[in-house]
Amino acid sequence: MRGDTMSTATTPDTQTTESQPTAAHVADSHDLIRVEGARENNLKDVSVEIPKRRLTVFTGVSGSGKSSLVFDTIAAESQRLINETYSAFVQGFMPSLPRPDVDLLDGLTTAIIVDQERMGANPRSTVGTATDANALLRILFSRLGDPHIGSPNAYSFNIPTVRASGAITVERGDRTKAERATFSRLGGMCPRCEGMGSVNDFDLTALYDASRSLSEGALTVPGYSMDGWYGRIFSGAGIPMDKPISKFTKKELHTLLYAEPTKIKVEGVNLTHEGLIPKIQKSMLSKDREAMQPHVRAFVDRAITFTTCPECDGTRLSAEARSSRIRGRNIADLCAMQISDLAAWVRDLDEPSVAPLLKGLQHLLDSFTEIGLGYLSLERPAGTLSGGEAQRTKMIRHLGSSLTDVTYVFDEPTIGLHPHDIARMNTLLLRLRDKGNTVLVVEHKPETITIGDHVVDLGPGAGTAGGEVVFEGTVEELRASGTLTGRHLDDRATLKENVRTPSDRLEIRGASTNNLKDVNVDIPLGVLCVITGVAGSGKSSLIDGSVARRDGFVLIDQGAIRGSRRSNPATYTGLLDPIRKAFAKANGVKASLFSSNSEGACPTCNGAGVVYTDLGVMATVESTCEDCEGKGFQAAVLEYTLGGRNIAEVLAMPVSEAEEFFGSGDARTPAAHKVLARLADVGLGYLTIGQPLTTLSGGERQRLKLATRMGEKGGVYILDEPTTGLHLADVRQLLGLLDRLVDSGRSVIVIEHHQAVMAHADWIIDLGPGAGHDGGRVVFEGPPADLVAARSTLTGEHLAAYVGGGS
Repeated sequence: MRGDTMSTATTPDTQTTESQPTAAHVADSHDLIRVEGARENNLKDVSVEIPKRRLTVFTGVSGSGKSSLVFDTIAAESQRLINETYSAFVQGFMPSLPRPDVDLLDGLTTAIIVDQERMGANPRSTVGTATDANALLRILFSRLGDPHIGSPNAYSFNIPTVRASGAITVERGDRTKAERATFSRLGGMCPRCEGMGSVNDFDLTALYDASRSLSEGALTVPGYSMDGWYGRIFSGAGIPMDKPISKFTKKELHTLLYAEPTKIKVEGVNLTHEGLIPKIQKSMLSKDREAMQPHVRAFVDRAITFTTCPECDGTRLSAEARSSRIRGRNIADLCAMQISDLAAWVRDLDEPSVAPLLKGLQHLLDSFTEIGLGYLSLERPAGTLSGGEAQRTKMIRHLGSSLTDVTYVFDEPTIGLHPHDIARMNTLLLRLRDKGNTVLVVEHKPETITIGDHVVDLGPGAGTAGGEVVFEGTVEELRASGTLTGRHLDDRATLKENVRTPSDRLEIRGASTNNLKDVNVDIPLGVLCVITGVAGSGKSSLIDGSVARRDGFVLIDQGAIRGSRRSNPATYTGLLDPIRKAFAKANGVKASLFSSNSEGACPTCNGAGVVYTDLGVMATVESTCEDCEGKGFQAAVLEYTLGGRNIAEVLAMPVSEAEEFFGSGDARTPAAHKVLARLADVGLGYLTIGQPLTTLSGGERQRLKLATRMGEKGGVYILDEPTTGLHLADVRQLLGLLDRLVDSGRSVIVIEHHQAVMAHADWIIDLGPGAGHDGGRVVFEGPPADLVAARSTLTGEHLAAYVGGGS
């Protein structure tokens, strides 16, 4: 169960914490979260006792069961219990949450989950709106803004400007009671762009082929087929179906493209016709670009041009909202500032009348800096944040919270953090603990593992080879335990004695994307080049703005892979196609029979493997399909075999087993074997090839993307933090993979914070020296040994400590 969610058990414990928490034995059962017989996913009857008001770190290789225990068992049950306190009517609007497969859960408190999921797909959401920062600024301007234009809503770009008939007097003392009431409801949305900050222009030639009629398939907009209801609606609205669009009258073309929503009756059914352009604006452009399906995103990029709104200059705010100022700055000016600079501006604002408000705002803005996000601005769209940035932004919501004795659950909070910033993150985790909260952290980085009061190590392996608690205790006891995590906890990579010689160089001149300051740098090719620097120093700006979009370059970034619960590694990587063809050839039948999304699907559950029962106002119940027993296929299809296995048995195989199965014997399928070998290469040998993508962690999804993109033809591979989600023992395997890519003649460019990858590089380009406007310059370029010898940058200092045995 993921998401930034607040949930609670029925009776939260309220005992106070000690001033200096330690890992001392806790005798009172009220001071424990007890789990007995947990069997979610690969967990094997796991029982564990977790001390409350302590910081517990959960370790183990990727796929060992950490998330299954922490998120899918403990946090999920806490969420379910609070949901049950709502009325049946309210529960009908909430997702159905089944009880986790566990015998006993005791001692739960409110669970607040701070995970790696990117922040919503709403293009109206910004860093400021996703936290309390914008709300506090709006209140501040409603108190101190000159001229005074109304309530906090008057400064919101998400609330329309709705005026009553007649003029509204601006001077405060001259307003009537009715005028003041109307005025207080005014929003600050720019009327031209409706608070989006940009306006769009449609290329009509990308919407339709004017030489064709609608019935001949003139429309090129995704999802608009004339065989279904769209064709009937257009016909019912009086649009000619058999006439080429080029012959349409002005009225007919206007009805097709721009018509306002109009009620029509088609075949006795009441429907609504709306023009193509407003329909596209509502259905497609209301979503963040990254949330679109690939074919929809390609259409939008092809058909629509976005330009900065000329009326608000991209600020999203009305002229009235921008006219109100505090010490010469309007709210748009403040939201555009780097947050660390905004914090300094607020600190200098001495206004006793709003002192408590300023104190709260100051604390919030300082939290951004403390957590390593001071380089952001409040106007930054939330959908553009990386997974690590999004997680830290969510964390900021809770740093100033007055809640105590709750359970905070973090999923690898060090993702995207430079070693310099990890120490600050650790301080914040300990601060949450010291307020009397239970902090549960799933983590791979030794710097964070070592601050834990208690460690729970799962394993010994991944998938079916994991799911057991192999160690519980202190960090020092973990070191001596002999588990995989214990053996690798103090691993330190060594610098290469000999580095590769570049075969060529990629010249970058005058790079100025975002915070880059006219950067000139040569990226060596034919080697392993690592781009380093603190978060916000300009690494991604350099690569995305000057390198990634070139021909022959393969970019493997941290963007989420999209897919429903019907999507799995086999469908995502294209592995299922050669498997279906192999089954079809071996049995002399059609390949479509071996897809649970096509002809072979179980008719009862339509291939989903589960049946949903709608109980009206009660929550919808999900249950395993009795006809196919959750396999998703018709019984007749399961009679066909390949190498003695049916299609459902093959999809239930882990990657490692499937690689062996399709590599030899009667089932030998070279095309499938090649894909499976790539999946094993990136450390996903434990994944079941039919496992829903929705169950994969962020690190697993990125490595799945890496395995898929490795099959593409390209001379240069660009990887953005490939160590995300990797256990200490798996980093070595990744380094071997990167070496094989380079030795095969490819160039590899890696954006990375992990010191083991830095030490293994042939060449390092370090950006900084700081973040935001304090970064954007190349502060070092050369082999890792020279960076360590110089110790002239933050990266150099931390890498020197790492290879020298420090932490």
